[in-house]
Amino acid sequence: MSGAVSFNWRGAWAIYNQELSRAWRTFFQTILSPVLTTSLYFIVFGAAIGGRINEVDGISYAAFIVPGLLILTLLSETTTNASFGIYMPRFTGSIYELLSAPVGVAETLIGFVGAAATKSLIISAIIMVTARFFVDYSLAHPILAVGFIMLVAGAFALFGFILGIWADGFERLQIIPLLVLTPLTFLGGTFYSIDMLPEPWRSIALVNPIVYLVNGLRWCFYGKSDVSIGVSLGLTTLFLAVCVGIVAWIFRTGWKLRS
Repeated sequence: MSGAVSFNWRGAWAIYNQELSRAWRTFFQTILSPVLTTSLYFIVFGAAIGGRINEVDGISYAAFIVPGLLILTLLSETTTNASFGIYMPRFTGSIYELLSAPVGVAETLIGFVGAAATKSLIISAIIMVTARFFVDYSLAHPILAVGFIMLVAGAFALFGFILGIWADGFERLQIIPLLVLTPLTFLGGTFYSIDMLPEPWRSIALVNPIVYLVNGLRWCFYGKSDVSIGVSLGLTTLFLAVCVGIVAWIFRTGWKLRS
């Protein structure tokens, strides 16, 4: 990639716009499908389980699962969009055109990662609106909630970018989102409070990193969570920093990009 000193805004915008336009070309898969899936979660878990569990920590069960469902969709869509976005140029060979273009690491990340994060933020907003049709939830800390969602979206967009470079095939591209992230999210307090678990399962649950994402957003919504918001913010920021470091190493060494 070019080592130009000045930032190539036009190059960053071109990558960003191309990636974002792909979402509108596949509207059902990218936008509508997550909304329909989330609606089914509300119908099944909110109605079926909510009829047996009236409240959790003084919050109605249907409202309690809103932050968890938001994180579930956010992680899945952000990681998938970012990984697919960088994998396709590698698969088709057009990555070499990008590598020879006058754009640097910053422009490339803003283009690919920024587009993936933007798509996820749009989906998150739509899901929050959709949730209003099923439950009357509240936002105790709306500004912090938006900031936390953006932090998670940015971190997992970078994570997805790394996966897209690591993957050697479509099957490998889906391994982490389907076999790791989704199970961890279901076991991370999405549909229950980990305080409801007996020992040693509660202590084991605290090893799951998704617990801190779900509870961080749940605190932003209701001011209540199973873990400290400071710990949630700290671990999410640390994960973001680690991903930035890995991406910097990838571009410095050319790992999987030039081979």
